[in-house]
Amino acid sequence: MNVAVVKYNAGNIFSVMNALRRMGVEPVLTDKADELRKADRVIFPGQGEASNAMAYLHEHGLDEVIRSLSQPVLGICIGQQLLCRHSEEGNVDCLGIFDAEVKRFCPTRHEDKVPCMGWNKLSHVSSPIMQGIEGEYVYFVHSFYVPLCPETIATADYILPYSAALHKDNFYATQFHPEKSGSVGERIIKNFMEL
Repeated sequence: MNVAVVKYNAGNIFSVMNALRRMGVEPVLTDKADELRKADRVIFPGQGEASNAMAYLHEHGLDEVIRSLSQPVLGICIGQQLLCRHSEEGNVDCLGIFDAEVKRFCPTRHEDKVPCMGWNKLSHVSSPIMQGIEGEYVYFVHSFYVPLCPETIATADYILPYSAALHKDNFYATQFHPEKSGSVGERIIKNFMEL
């Protein structure tokens, strides 16, 4: 299977590449439109700041390429957020696949720390990509979140319930890092590969 990982100015790409290699998949890291379009699967990972990431995607024409993809696409962490309509981080319009606005966590108690960092439980899971994942723990690092919406396929709770994963058409996305979530994350990536 030909798996492409989107190359852009956001971190965490190599942990995704290594997770795929552990599963016997040799991914292609690319920012070339033709390589992304011909891939069987595309993974859109990242850690970073939304407005800078969107500026880079726009400058390199990757925003239009990602919107045009018809094969299964998996956004991870900021990849999920950039697939939404708008982000409060840098007050930037994003790719608009999911009709949702990315919000900043607002702590309500002293013990609510931002960023949210660590393991959290998934609930209310649906979609084939989340098969066998109900009640499992996965690894999160984020200061911004996607509110619950019609495309939510998994929920997590930190300060308030929010979208841990999304799905619309051929686009899937996780706020958490499956590549850092042990055997549970590996199962999610495997489910994505088998769609």
